[in-house]
Order: sequence, then C-alpha cells, then structure tokens
Amino acid sequence: MTPENGTAPNDRNVEVASAPAAPMRWDGWGDPARAESLPFAVRSLLPLVVGRVRRPPAGPVLEDVHVEATALTPDDIAAFTALLGAQHVRTDAESRIRHAGGRSTPDLLRRRQTAQSAPDAVLQPAGHDEVAACLRIATERGLAVIPFGGGTSVVGALEPERGAHRGVVSLDLGRMSGLLQYDAVSAEAVLAAGTSGPEAERLLAGHGMELGHYPQSFRYATIGGFAAARSSGQNSAGYGRFDAMVTGIRVATPTGDLELGRAPGSAAGPDLIRLFLGSEGIFGVITEVRVRVHPVPAERLMESWSFPDFATGAAALRAVAQHGGGPTVIRLSDETETGVSLAQVGRIGRALAKGASAVTVFEGDDVAGRRARTAELLQGAGGTSLGEGAAEDWLRTRFDGPYLRDALLDAGVFCETLETATTWSRLPALREAVTAAIKDGFSEVGRKAFVMCHVSHVYPTGASLYFTVLAPLGSDPLTAWAGVKHRVGDAIMAAGGTISHHHAVGRDHAPWLSEEIGETGIRILAAVKRELDPHGVMNPGAVLGPATPAPVSTKA
Repeated sequence: MTPENGTAPNDRNVEVASAPAAPMRWDGWGDPARAESLPFAVRSLLPLVVGRVRRPPAGPVLEDVHVEATALTPDDIAAFTALLGAQHVRTDAESRIRHAGGRSTPDLLRRRQTAQSAPDAVLQPAGHDEVAACLRIATERGLAVIPFGGGTSVVGALEPERGAHRGVVSLDLGRMSGLLQYDAVSAEAVLAAGTSGPEAERLLAGHGMELGHYPQSFRYATIGGFAAARSSGQNSAGYGRFDAMVTGIRVATPTGDLELGRAPGSAAGPDLIRLFLGSEGIFGVITEVRVRVHPVPAERLMESWSFPDFATGAAALRAVAQHGGGPTVIRLSDETETGVSLAQVGRIGRALAKGASAVTVFEGDDVAGRRARTAELLQGAGGTSLGEGAAEDWLRTRFDGPYLRDALLDAGVFCETLETATTWSRLPALREAVTAAIKDGFSEVGRKAFVMCHVSHVYPTGASLYFTVLAPLGSDPLTAWAGVKHRVGDAIMAAGGTISHHHAVGRDHAPWLSEEIGETGIRILAAVKRELDPHGVMNPGAVLGPATPAPVSTKA
C-alpha cells in the first residue's frame, strides 16, 4: 500500500493528522465540555414511562479510582520502551483507566466503581512495523494484547481480559493517524487505522472528496475500528456499510503480515479482506485501510414523514428499499421513540401520542428527483410529509445521543441500546419478541422498562432494528442487565435475527455466535486464529468466547 517512508506513489507528501479532538471523558461519553444535564421535558416524562427513580450517589473522581499494580516486569517495560520510547509506554493509573473498556452502559457503570480492572500498560506504536514488533514482544513474554482505537466499543471488546496470560496490554493506535495515499484516478484513499472519523473527512475534503461514513460514534471512532467492527453509518442507504467501502487492508498478526486488495473484483480464491472485517482484533491488528471515496456532495435535501403506526412505516421503507427511491439516509422511529422526540422539543402533551415518524436525507446528484421518487413511494404507502423541520433537527443532533445517556445515568435511569436485523417478513415478530424479552426481564427484577425502537438501515431483503431501553437503575444494575441481555439474545436467535447488525460481537455477544454461524463456522474461525495467533494473545475472549491456549513465555 504505502511505503514505510510515508510517500505515496505520486510523490505527494503524506497528510498528517492535526490536533486530536478533546480526550474522551474517562467515565462517560465524549468531550466533558459537551456534557449535558437532563432536559426538563425528559425529567417530566420519566415518571410516566419508568416510574419513580432514585438518584444514585456520585461516582468517584479519577484520582480516587484504584487499580492493581501493573503485572509487567521491569524487563517487559524495558523491551517495549526500547521499541517505542518511554513516553509511549504508559503504566500510570490514569492512562490504564482510560483504556479499561469501551462505552456501553455496563462499561460506564463499572467506571463508577472505586476499584476497577485495567490493562497493565498502554502502548502507543507509530506505524505498522512498530505494531508488528509489539505483537512479537507480547507473544514472547506471554502478554495478551487488546487493540484500541477510539474506545467506543459497546459490546465488551475492550475489556482488559488477559485469559491464560500473565498480563495484558492495550495497544492504542492513536499515533497512527493520517491520509497515507490518495489516488484521484481510482477514487481510493489509504488511511492509517487510528485516524478518527472527523479527521478522515477533513483530510479527504482537501481533495474535494469524502468517505461519508457517519455512525453515532463518528466523533471519536476510528477507521480501523470501523473495519474491525464492520460498522454501519447513518448514511448507509446511500453509501453502504463500511465493509462495502473497503477495497484493501494491511494487517499485522503475531505470525506475519498481510496486504490484501490487489484489484477490484478479484476471483483469486476466498476474499481474505472480509475475514478481517469484523474480526475485532482476534487475528491481528488492522493498521491501514484502503477505501473508495466520492466527491463531497454539492446538494442536500431532506424531508420528514409521519405514519399511522410502525407497521405502515416499515412497509413504506421496504417499498423504497426494493423499488429504488435513492435516499442517502432513511430511518423510521416507532410510536414510543417518536413520542419521546416530541417531548424533547417541548411537546410533552403529545409525548405518548400514536404514530411513527421517518427522516429522509438526499445528498449528491439529482437530489430533487430522488426526493420526489422517494416521496411518491412513501406517500403511496400511507405516509404524510411533514416538511424539513424534524429531519433538520435529527441531522443537527445525530451525534449527541450518548450525552443524554450519561445524564440519565446520573439521574438514576438505566439507559442502554441494542440492535439486530432480519428479513422484512420476520421484522414484526422480531421487534415484538425483543420488546417482550426486555420488559419481561426487567419485570422479573421488579423494574418497569420503557422500550423504543427505530429502523436505521434498510436493504432490499430486510432491515435493522435498533432498541433503546430505559429502566430504573436499582441497586444492582449490572446483574439485572446481564439477565435481560441473555433473555434478549435468546429471543433474537429464536426469532431469526442476527446477534449484531453493526455493534459487532465483542465478549457480550460471543455466547450466541455459534448458534448464528454454526459449529463448523466456529471451527473455521478458531482454525484461522490458531494459525495467525497460535498462543492466543490477541483479544482473548472476544468474538469466539473464552479460550485457554497454552501461552508461551520465553521471558518473565
């Protein structure tokens, strides 16, 4: 892909990332300066939907959090220091705590405890060769490795699990950021894996291009993370999922390197690129990603819609997906999510009103024609146009939802999301099964749950379902949620859904992977892992679940 000196074939200088975004809040989401208090409208609505809640005690400040002393020996630290430099081998408590997990609600609840698990060190390589060397050192010394991008995983993929190893290190790819190569003729770009979403778009915009991948985690998630988790952004109807954008990758594994993606449309055996997309660091570390890019859209139009109910709205979205209306974004909120959205803009009296709502956005060429075709399909399926207002509101605030989650936790309300997908014919039953599993699970522990759902990704044959769950926090929310989550996983499998549409597998969904892909599928993945990572140092327990290969440690 790109020579180690960082020079692209056209002799352009590599574009290096500018100053990073504000560091992620250590015990919550995003920029601490953007943290919000709970809006009055939401506070007023909570007693109606989950009953009375009790505000929990404040969590500890960072300085009061206790982590055990690092398990790394002075020789371990010296080996990594000789490779990376002392400033890029961090064993201080703050660095370790900031890499102690992702941003699921259970992750954040654990951050509110005084004693926490954390990796034994944080390593910060500057490029592919340093990543490969870190993996060799870790293998030699019997240390597990957890690749770390933006820290936005919500499925337990970043837990500092050491498995059978004597220690675990977090491999932070943040120094590996930048546009390494841009091919204007082919409309391809090579990005370092640690490049954040905003930085990637800034660098591509300098060439009049964009990637157009905007998951809710966009402000912090990285290119490598998008690839490792098979991310799907909010513009997927127009530009596709991230895995559809990838044309090549560079990977470092404990037993060797790969550069994949020689030519488009290759039939030279199974597509090994797809093997690493969604692998979540269990085979190795994705260090560079080549992606297709497109011109920055010159135009944007949007329109919001109302439907009598969710079923009518889902049928309308199916018509668009199967008959080609051409939206860049199309999403449908059910009656409960629509009501809460109305409450947040001050329409509390309509907060529990009937009716579902949809948002459509059109970017690029022929936006007026595409909007007209989509409008004809939506109207013909029972939709009523509401103009641009609600769509504009959604577009303006689409990355801010996690800040509200933090405010709800502070107020004593458990708030979590989960997602799945299935075919159009199974969609109603899957939605009903998941909703029932959530409500029944919380009811068993004496709590009332409020469940919202939306469709944010559509395909000709099916769609995703994304659920948001509210319930009183209670005295032991982690145990309560573990029971609910298990019930939901079983319900998804029984109803013909996938255990994950875009959040990935991590450790949280690993118990259901064998049911989804079969025992033969698990044996295939396990065989690949044995070949590329024979000592099991890469992200133990993620995706494939607990495993205890005999670690080899030649040094202590």
